[in-house]
Amino acid sequence: MELNPLNAMSNIQNAESNSAAKLRHSLGNTNFSNSTDEELLTACKEFEAYFLEMVFKEMQKSVDLFADKKDQSTSQMVEYFRDQTIQKIASDATESQGLGLAQQLFEAMKRNYNI
Repeated sequence: MELNPLNAMSNIQNAESNSAAKLRHSLGNTNFSNSTDEELLTACKEFEAYFLEMVFKEMQKSVDLFADKKDQSTSQMVEYFRDQTIQKIASDATESQGLGLAQQLFEAMKRNYNI
């Protein structure tokens, strides 16, 4: 199996921007005054998942600081799958119980914007 470094980098960048693009699509230029409670709560959960993902990635960087970088040939693929795993863990954590951030955002938006 031959790995193309350019394709691997493209996949990594695509994975990193995937969750940000999903959040941007949900929140960007959306008038939530006409949305249902379910749509608003979904947007809040997507924000919480993105927030958790960024926290987990920063935590991973602190661990990587002490890692020994021996094999550069597979490191890009490992990073790609690690990013995918972190996105999935953040999404699952938000759906199962979360931090409560999505619920607090939801309640604040309902209260402050009379939605």
